[in-house]
Amino acid sequence: MKLYGEDNPAPNPRRVRIFLAEKGLTLDHERVPLRERAHKATAFLDKNSLGQVPVLELDDGSFLSESVSICRYLEGLHPQPPLFGTSPKEQATIDMWIRRIELQLMMPIAHIWRHTHPLTAGLLTQFTDFGESNRAHADRVYHWLDQELAKTSFIAGEAYTMADIIALTTIDFGRFIGVPIPDDCAHVTAWLARVGQRPSATA
Repeated sequence: MKLYGEDNPAPNPRRVRIFLAEKGLTLDHERVPLRERAHKATAFLDKNSLGQVPVLELDDGSFLSESVSICRYLEGLHPQPPLFGTSPKEQATIDMWIRRIELQLMMPIAHIWRHTHPLTAGLLTQFTDFGESNRAHADRVYHWLDQELAKTSFIAGEAYTMADIIALTTIDFGRFIGVPIPDDCAHVTAWLARVGQRPSATA
């Protein structure tokens, strides 16, 4: 198998790298430099018609895209340690939290990135007011997440899971583009310190 991705700060390829590090797995890797628009080249579009990374090339020559789908596939091949849960309740809870982080936190951060950041100015028509309006949404989500993390050690409970990987890469990307954790969100900050101490966090 071969993984196509991009270096930090790109959050979605990093999800897969952290997952692999937690599993103790290594894959052949090819960098797809986004700033050079390599992901929009014809050769890459043959791998993923949406022109996005990461992409996993399987041994049969087929391709999987979408970071969570790639990690689910690898979890099926290498179930230990489990990062998507083992019981139906654990799996559903982790799925719930992945969706929550992606829809409630990653989405406003993505809008801020696309519509306010100078690096994306040439890629689309930016609506700066719309982008800036998402800062208040992100702030509300951070405070909601802070209340949730007052109850548990990790995002989906007492075990580190794929939900933590999604949250870590989202929050780190937010910090990179100028959407920091609010100062009064002590539980989110403490969680970030816990997961940031894991060796996989450097992936």
